[in-house]
Amino acid sequence: MRRLLLIGWLMLLPLGGLYHLVAGPHHREMDVIGDSLAEARRLVGEEDWHKAVPKFELALQNLPEELLTESRQLRLELAQAKMNAAKLPEAHGELKELLDELLADKTTDGQLEQQVRESLANSQFYMTWLMRLEGMPASKWEPEIESARQNYKMLAETAEQSGNNVAADKQKENLEASIRLARLDLGDLQGLPLPNQ
Repeated sequence: MRRLLLIGWLMLLPLGGLYHLVAGPHHREMDVIGDSLAEARRLVGEEDWHKAVPKFELALQNLPEELLTESRQLRLELAQAKMNAAKLPEAHGELKELLDELLADKTTDGQLEQQVRESLANSQFYMTWLMRLEGMPASKWEPEIESARQNYKMLAETAEQSGNNVAADKQKENLEASIRLARLDLGDLQGLPLPNQ
C-alpha cells in the first residue's frame, strides 16, 4: 500500500512540472491582466484618471484575442477613463469604433451596447461644447450634437420600454441639455462653466 502511494506521489512530480511548463506562462499573463485591471479600477474609484489609463491599456494589451466580450468591456472602461483624463478626442474616436463594431456583431450584449452608446453620446456632447468654444462653424459641430441627441433619445426610449424610469428621466435630461447646447448663443455658452461628466 505504501509503495502504491509512493509511486503515485512520485508520478505527480513530473506531471506537476509538465503542467507548470505548459500552463504557467498563461497563468502569469492572467495574473498581470488581473493586477493591472484591479489597479486601474482602484484608480478610477479614486478619480486618478491619468494613472488609470496606462493600467487599462496594459490589461487590454495582454488580454487574449478570444476574450472578445471582455475586451470590448475593457475598451469601454479605457475610453471612459480617457474622457476624464483630458483625452476626449481620442476616447471619442474609440467609442465610435466600438459602437460600430457592436452594431455589426448580431451576438452583442444589448447592455454593453447601451453603455457604449451613452458614453459616446456624452463624448459627442462635450466635443460639441469644445468645438463651439473654439469657434468652429456650425457645419462642424452640428452633426456631433445631432448624433448625441439621437443617442440620448434612443437610450431614453429603451429605458422607458424596460420600465427603468430613473434611467429614462436621466436620458431625457441629457436629451434636453443637448438641444439647449445646440440652440445656445455662443456668448452665453462662453459664460458658462464646462459641465461635469
